[in-house]
Amino acid sequence: MGARWVRTLRLLGLVLLWSRAGMTEAFLATATPPAPAQACSEFSQRSCEECLRNVSCLWCFTNNTCIDYPVRSILPPSSLCSLSNARWGVCWINFEALIITIAVIAGIILVSIAVCCCYCCYCRRRFKSRPDEEEEQLARKREERRLQSLQRKHERKQKHDEIRKKYGLLQESDNPYSRFENE
Repeated sequence: MGARWVRTLRLLGLVLLWSRAGMTEAFLATATPPAPAQACSEFSQRSCEECLRNVSCLWCFTNNTCIDYPVRSILPPSSLCSLSNARWGVCWINFEALIITIAVIAGIILVSIAVCCCYCCYCRRRFKSRPDEEEEQLARKREERRLQSLQRKHERKQKHDEIRKKYGLLQESDNPYSRFENE
């Protein structure tokens, strides 16, 4: 369990490092002119703010040293500086708090996405199971038109039969296909 936790923390640190490096570079490019490349050890025994102006530096509060960020290990090893005393990017938040904050935010985002997906699937299924009111209304209108059509057809047939009867063309027999005989 401990090894998995460390791997998870390292992965979060890597994600943080990538995202923070891009944001810091963009911020530094617009806020301050680029400083000449200096070694992080030159900022030791100065201040945290001066050290963290360089993105590749890590400030350790235990001995007020500015060291190069250990990129290969994602998170700084405890032999270098404990996570509670290590600062990177900003001086007011330590690595532990940063990792916990990122994990909580990522968890909230994932839970929100899952809830939205489940809600959308549930709503689709619920609305597909019962017909829409609009579809019901269209079906009622279609049935009314069909009944009106049948009624008009019946009325036309009655009129045609009256005309045939008037002129003697209507036969009273049950077989409408019998031959018409002229008398």
